[in-house]
Amino acid sequence: MNYLLEAIKLAEENVLQGGRPFASVIVKENQIIATGSNLSAQTKDPTAHAEMLAIQKASQVLQSESLKGCELYTTSEPCPMCLGALYWAELDKVIFAMPGKEVAKFYPAERRYHKPSTFYGEFALPYHKRTLPMQCLQIPEGDALFKHWHDKNIG
Repeated sequence: MNYLLEAIKLAEENVLQGGRPFASVIVKENQIIATGSNLSAQTKDPTAHAEMLAIQKASQVLQSESLKGCELYTTSEPCPMCLGALYWAELDKVIFAMPGKEVAKFYPAERRYHKPSTFYGEFALPYHKRTLPMQCLQIPEGDALFKHWHDKNIG
């Protein structure tokens, strides 16, 4: 079975239901264990991306936050949010059908992601230099929280 074609089929179905052309398939040992279609338009949830939903489902199936031994097939190069989740999930490989810069020709929202001043470029900057104002307020309670967790779970 061509898993990339399965992702494309799911994305086409999503488009017919008013969604966006993004879908993902997670495979382990030549078996599909989870799928996800981008539901952001339908749910009004900007985090409801295909990769995120597929990761959540696969984690439940495997009862693990690690997806080592799995591959993800998806219709487009993952956005920065999904890319971060893919690294956290520890997948073995990601295969996509179209690079983001090509998707941008058809999907206007994607155009802003590939400018140096947005998303990809922003992640490379220290937090205090990003266009989204961020500041770190280190307080003793924050330190105590992480120390408590460490002592309970690792220490």
